[in-house]
This record gives sequence, structure tokens and C-alpha cells, in this order.
Amino acid sequence: MTHDRYSSPLAERYASATMLSLWSSQTRHGLWRRLWVALAEAERDLGADIPAAAIAEMKQHLDDIDFVKVAEYEKRFRHDVMAHVHAFGEAAPAARGVIHLGATSAYVTDNSDLIQMHRGLGLLRSRVISVLRTLASFASKWKAEPTLGYTHLQPAQLTTVGKRATLWMQDLVLDLADLDFRLASLPLRGVKGTTGTQASFLELFKGDHEKVRELDRRVTQAMGFQSSLPVTGQTYSRKIDAQVLGVVAGIAATAAKFASDMRMLQAFGEIEEPFEKEQIGSSAMAYKRNPMRSERINSLSRFVLSLEPNANQTHSVQFFERTLDDSANRRLAIPEAFLATDAVLILMENIAAGLEVHPARIRARIADELPFMATEALILRAVAAGGDRQQAHEVIRTHSIAAARAMKDDGAKNDMLDRLAKDEAFGVPVHDLHAAADPSRFIGRAARQVDDFLAEVIHPILQRAGSDPHAREEVRV
Repeated sequence: MTHDRYSSPLAERYASATMLSLWSSQTRHGLWRRLWVALAEAERDLGADIPAAAIAEMKQHLDDIDFVKVAEYEKRFRHDVMAHVHAFGEAAPAARGVIHLGATSAYVTDNSDLIQMHRGLGLLRSRVISVLRTLASFASKWKAEPTLGYTHLQPAQLTTVGKRATLWMQDLVLDLADLDFRLASLPLRGVKGTTGTQASFLELFKGDHEKVRELDRRVTQAMGFQSSLPVTGQTYSRKIDAQVLGVVAGIAATAAKFASDMRMLQAFGEIEEPFEKEQIGSSAMAYKRNPMRSERINSLSRFVLSLEPNANQTHSVQFFERTLDDSANRRLAIPEAFLATDAVLILMENIAAGLEVHPARIRARIADELPFMATEALILRAVAAGGDRQQAHEVIRTHSIAAARAMKDDGAKNDMLDRLAKDEAFGVPVHDLHAAADPSRFIGRAARQVDDFLAEVIHPILQRAGSDPHAREEVRV
């Protein structure tokens, strides 16, 4: 790495080596050469005059790309595809006259983009599965631990630590369904010609329409796709980019929601993200333990979310069969959306694998709020002891207001139950009141919901995915 010129932080600091390799020049232009081979083989099989030696020589030079030579050609021609055509021709001179036969630049650029996006979605899918596997263990372990629920960011009826984790997982399951749909349905551009009419290939095969159709099918299958778009202009519809980035941004949004929850839980002192032995939280405040990884997820996710509308904007101004104002934009937006989301999922798994739960803090915060939430149960206890429902309600109202005032003004603990026990008008012993306010009575089916969700939704997903062949990706900063 050089330090005297700009380099993307996604490459230097955040994304994995695997995702970086996928979007590298080596992979992209290696795909171009494979596409040229697939085209030449299909053309030859269908009767075009292409020597077998030309194809054999092309296959010997799929990855030994002379990028210095390519740069020289591009400086001369101001055309990246033709630069690679000439460099490939030098490497495989027997094929010089047939490389790119009948094709337009979009044959290699668009088809390789779709292949890379398909592979990128597959990599993101494996990361989503890894996060689900990690969160499943966490949810199972903490499925019955009561914790304050929140609506409107205000304390609400209790849930459990594990049940809350299933909410994060549910979002990932929805993302996974979108991912799987795109993976199954993403088409190749195929072999369509300069404006999508396949005119050059029709001429190559002397007006034989079926051979042109078969050429498209053969190249599509050779590149590992089930189908190609039935019609295109010079390029495939940029709406596909918008659909793909919609899935990618959806994953980033899920991770951002998780990270936002984590930042608040860490502020409450209930759950903290991992913090390494020598990690520094603040250069000035030595005691600080900041949720830096969660904050980084939010930061990178916001970047990804900003790219999603970019793709629709690009699609909307592709006049007629194509314009070139998409090219430079897409070179940035598509790879960086994948790279950033890759980094986000690595961070999410890292956090999920090292979450530190502090039950004492969680229970202390419940103790501050639960007596107020237990109003109906307390009224029932008073009525069962022979009291009047309306009178019990008024007694609770009076003491709850007083207890809340003492908490806010004096920093006192919530002593509402003790106040009620001392009030003869309420008539319920203190141990009965505390029993009525036992947190486990207020979590409903949360623990069972965790078990059901894991058994019926998550475990089948993980079983279909098989064992994880990858070591957990290390967070780079």
C-alpha cells in the first residue's frame, strides 16, 4: 500500500479480502476473457469460421493479464474494452482476429457486472447465515431473561433479552428471502449486439434466427446462468442494478437497526459490544468504553443507503437504448455498496459473538419501572383480599405518583410496593405485592416464542445452509 495517494477506506480498513478480490480488476477482466472464450466457442459450434487453435490459445491466457500493456493501449485508444481486446490478442495471437467477434462492449462489461453481482449476493448470503447462527445461540441462552421493552423509546411491557434478539434475526430472515429471490432470478444480459437487435450475429449466421437464439442460450449456460434477458438495448436495464442494490441496502438497514439498538442498550448499561483488552475508547477520557463497532455499522450503512436511490436515478436517465452517463457512476456505486455491506455484516457478527449481558443492571432497571406496570395485577390482589376495585385504583394512583416524584427529585429507588404495603386501605401484604410484580409474570410467551422461532424458522435455514466452512472474519480496525 502506498501512502502518497488516495485509496478507498473500504479497501484499506473495512471490507474482507474475499469481497475485495471479487471486485478487483483481475476478477473483472478475467471474466471478460472467459466471456470472449464462451462467445467464440458457441460461435464455432454453430458454424462460424473460428479455428480451434484460437480458442485453445485464448484458454491458456485467461488470467495472465498484462495490465501495463492494457494501460498503454487504453491511453492510445481511450477505450477500455478495446485495450483489453488488443492485449488479449497479443497474448493469444491465433485468436487476434476473432476475439469479440460480433460483440459490443456491453457484452463483456454488462455480463461481467451481472456475474460479479450474483457472486457478491452469494457472499453476502453466507455472511447473513453466519450472523443468524451467532444470534441464534445468543437468543437461546437469554430467552427467559426479562428486560424492559420499549415503545416510543419509553419503558413498556417486559420482553426478554433473547426475544429481542429474535427481532434482529427476523429482519435478517426477510433479507435472506430477498437475497434468495435475486440469486435465483438474476439474468445474464446475454448476446444482444450493439442496440440489442442482434443484427451483427444475424449477419454472422447468414440470417439464421435460430442460430442467433441458440448462441445466446449457449453463452448464458456457459457462464453459469439459467436465463438471459429476452430483450435489451445496448445494455441490460439499469433497473436490475436498482433491484440488486435494494436487497443490499435492505441488509445494511437491518444491521443499522441492530447497531442503533446496541448503542442504546450500551448507554443503559444493559448489554455491551465486545471490548478488547488493550482497546482504547477515548483518547482523552480513559474510562470510556464506546460502542465503536456499532457506530461504525451505522456509519457504513448510511453510506450504503445513500447509494440505493442512486441506482434508480441512473436508470431513469438511460435514454432509449443507452447513454454512457451510467458508466463512471456504476463503477463506484455498485462495488462500494457490496464492499460496505460486507464490512457491516462482518462487524455485526463480531458484535453478536461477543455481546456482554449485565443481568444485574437489567434487573435494577426493571425494578425502577415494573411496579408501575404491574398496576392491574396489584388491583387484582387487592380485590382478592376483599378490597374495592375503584378504591384500590385510587390508592395505587396516589402512591405511584409519589414514588415517581421521589425517584425524579430525590434519586430514590422505586418504593411504590412498600408504600402500598404500609397503606391499610390497600390491605395486601408486602410479600404478596412483590410476588405480583415478579418480572417472570410479565414476559408472556417470550421464551416460548424464542424456542418456536429457532425451531421453526432459524434451524431449518441453518440446516439447509450446512456447516460454516469459513473462519469468523476478523474486524480489521
